[in-house]
Amino acid sequence: MSKPLGVWHETTLHQQTIYQTTTVVGLKRNIDDVHGAASAVPAPKQTSRPSFIAPRGPPRLTASTIKCTRDAPLGPSEYSQRKEFASTPRCTQDASLSLSHPVYGLPRQLVANFSKLGIQSIYPWQKHCLLGPGILKGEKNLVYSAPTGGGKSLVADVLMLKQVLADRDAKAMLVLPYVALVQEKVRWLRNMVEGISREALGQGLKDDNKTWARRSDRDTVRVVGFFGGSKVKPTWHDFDIGICTIEKANALVNAAIDDCSITRLKIVVLDELHMIDDDYRGYLLELMATKLLCLSQPVQVVGMSATLTNINLLKTWLQGHSYETHYRPIPIEEHLVYDGKIFPADTTTQLLRAANEQLKSGLQNTQSQTQSQVLPVRVVEPSAHKEYKDPVLNAVVALATETARSGYGALVFAGSRAGCESDALLISRAMPTLNEADPVIQEKRLDLLGDLRSLATGLDRILEQTVPCGVGFHHAGLTTEERDLIAYAYDAGVLKICVATASLAAGINLPARRVILHNARMGRDLVGPSLLRQMRGRAGRKGKDEVGETYLCCQRKDLESVVDLMHADLPQISSCLISDKRRVQRAILEVIAIRLATSRESLDEYISKTMLSYSAESDSIQENVRASLEDLQYMGFVTVDNFSNYQVTRLGKAIVASAFDPEDGVFIHNEMKRALQAFVMDGEMHVLYNFTPVYDLGGTQINWRVFWNEMEQFDESGLRVMSLLGLKPTQISKMLHGGSLRETTPEEKDISRRYHRFYLALQLRDLCNEMPIHRVAQKYDTPRGSVQNLAQTCQGFAAGMIKFCEHMGWSAMGAALDHFSDRLKAGARADLLALAKITFVKSRTARVFWDNGFKTVAAVANADPRELVPVLMQAQPTKIRLEAKDEKRYEDKLFAKAKVISESANRLWQLEMQQEHDFDEE
Repeated sequence: MSKPLGVWHETTLHQQTIYQTTTVVGLKRNIDDVHGAASAVPAPKQTSRPSFIAPRGPPRLTASTIKCTRDAPLGPSEYSQRKEFASTPRCTQDASLSLSHPVYGLPRQLVANFSKLGIQSIYPWQKHCLLGPGILKGEKNLVYSAPTGGGKSLVADVLMLKQVLADRDAKAMLVLPYVALVQEKVRWLRNMVEGISREALGQGLKDDNKTWARRSDRDTVRVVGFFGGSKVKPTWHDFDIGICTIEKANALVNAAIDDCSITRLKIVVLDELHMIDDDYRGYLLELMATKLLCLSQPVQVVGMSATLTNINLLKTWLQGHSYETHYRPIPIEEHLVYDGKIFPADTTTQLLRAANEQLKSGLQNTQSQTQSQVLPVRVVEPSAHKEYKDPVLNAVVALATETARSGYGALVFAGSRAGCESDALLISRAMPTLNEADPVIQEKRLDLLGDLRSLATGLDRILEQTVPCGVGFHHAGLTTEERDLIAYAYDAGVLKICVATASLAAGINLPARRVILHNARMGRDLVGPSLLRQMRGRAGRKGKDEVGETYLCCQRKDLESVVDLMHADLPQISSCLISDKRRVQRAILEVIAIRLATSRESLDEYISKTMLSYSAESDSIQENVRASLEDLQYMGFVTVDNFSNYQVTRLGKAIVASAFDPEDGVFIHNEMKRALQAFVMDGEMHVLYNFTPVYDLGGTQINWRVFWNEMEQFDESGLRVMSLLGLKPTQISKMLHGGSLRETTPEEKDISRRYHRFYLALQLRDLCNEMPIHRVAQKYDTPRGSVQNLAQTCQGFAAGMIKFCEHMGWSAMGAALDHFSDRLKAGARADLLALAKITFVKSRTARVFWDNGFKTVAAVANADPRELVPVLMQAQPTKIRLEAKDEKRYEDKLFAKAKVISESANRLWQLEMQQEHDFDEE
């Protein structure tokens, strides 16, 4: 019997077995080196042209053949959803599947924009979800779950846009867990609202709001992204739809409640709602949503995810409706690859049973018995190459190359950064070379190599070998620019195979015809059911594929664990608020600071609206609240007035405004008090230290040899900073020779944190003084992506520190931090800050412009773009000599870049002149 498209849930909660998972966020990882075959690959010699002659590498290899053992079933297997949903009605059969239908009340231009972006109609489940009681009118909250690729985002987009377009004062927020998703969604929604005038939609409505009268763009829908590291400050009046990371969204809601502008907020969408269970950041989602539930005016809260199980708990907590569907427009065929044999996913239990029986019987030759009970659909033949001796690796290479040769894209998930690079190298050796590729693809891959080479970091030596063969890799060790170029090239079909870490599954949208998992491990641990579902959910491209395929390649020793994992239920969602006392402290401090709750009764009411109150004993919650209030008073964050109401202190207010945890706030306050008593102003290290984040940055390890070498080069200023911080050369020497930092007492933990902060501050010092990211990465033995992430994270942390200083009345310190934040973003010294505001002009490029006489924005603005081409050529990270036939092509690319630079400089120059004119008039 086929299942319905979706079902509205009742309030009953179902208990399920808890499954141990490995989370991506907050996981500490060591920096890997490329092992195995990858380590044996010699660094290629620099060629005389950027990418037209492939570097000589190891000899080419041949991927193993994959043979059928029996006739494969036509179409998707019973494991997929195709048989459950034989057909999808179209709008010609059901008029309400068209977004132009009057029931949705969407303006004609918006419907046209949807159509332009490829959305001609909606699925039946989306219709049923949108037409739930009170959903379209914004009267009821909604929690819904649909598979990856099932169209979840469209429902939220319709609800957000409908609210914003119906009311000029309306604000909407979309909360996403990762910066890459925020940036991607900003681009999508800006295309969605293009050409829509709210004046035409709201004719006849009286507009008494003075804010609108001051806006030149009062009739447009402004979509703005807020994330750590961006210079955009989260101001409530500058957007209509705000796309935010979790941290920025929480800060934005706090600020809006505090200044009473929250009344304009009409809808908040929480994407990837399963992350409320994340031990690192999930509690912030819970805090934010609970505040919205406590407001006097209604705010529609919409939560969605592909991996929700106990959806009724979320429905009850958010006091709304829930909807769940298993429909997926592109069905997925799932397989297990074990010992070189490919089995349908629905036969894995039988396979495990047979394997266990053979193991118990002690048979030496178990192959015939296994095949007599469970037949594989295909077999990967053993490889004659020693590089592919491992059957798991051999299967990965065979499946990936088979996909590419058939003209489709394959996404390979590896367990580590080193695994990504190693797999990419070994797969590329079995792929056709650049000279064998289609001429059009050849040109595009050469362009990609040229774009990668022209980045400030230069061309990665492994990408230089893999990209010509149509293979790329994607992990956090690459810079943002490198990852963007690889992702775009893969999505456009220039690269046929992309090897990525598991975190990519949640961090960016890259679907594939075939998803291949090289083991089910992330590091040493098995991934959890949620992450496994997200990875496999990337299979199948809407509009390009009839079906998606997933292959989980399993080692013999992991068979039982992997089969259990494949059939495991998703874990139950639970509150993370109680798992750490500091989180309850932060929850209480925030609501007191923004005056949402100041009495014990109102605090109890606030806590009663958290998800925690639906899953924990009342007595334990009350005890935690009582202890947290006492701690907050002891730390000096809150006081009690004569009426027994709680009042936030200046320090408490500063911590909330800065979005710091209370415990981190104590450490920061002590560090700043120490700095104010004896601030070292004759150098840079003290300022840089004070805006280096206090929290862990992915388990950064100190290279004590580098630390010692840098310390030996310090002048008197740097040594005084170390002395003021309590950092001792004798301790560094001890660590250099195998010592350890004790962290048993709070004092020892603080001094250990200072050593780590100072080590990171050394990297920031080099970045601020125009050392390129890749050089800093080499110097400190860390991936260049980690260095870039440090710089971006520091910019966000610096913004919090500046707010902290402003609220504490330390304006001079705030100004110093702000200046160095600008230098860090520019990657340059103070003399280049004006030039660094120009698009494409940062760090090395800015210095080359300066050295060539373009020392002001006006000088660049008044230059002919062709004058800038030779300067840009000098700014390339490697000197490239081109053949005559290609020189014109390369110059054309630089000329296009020069025109963008010229236009940006002109805009900045005009703004400068306008400001000077306004100043003269005053």
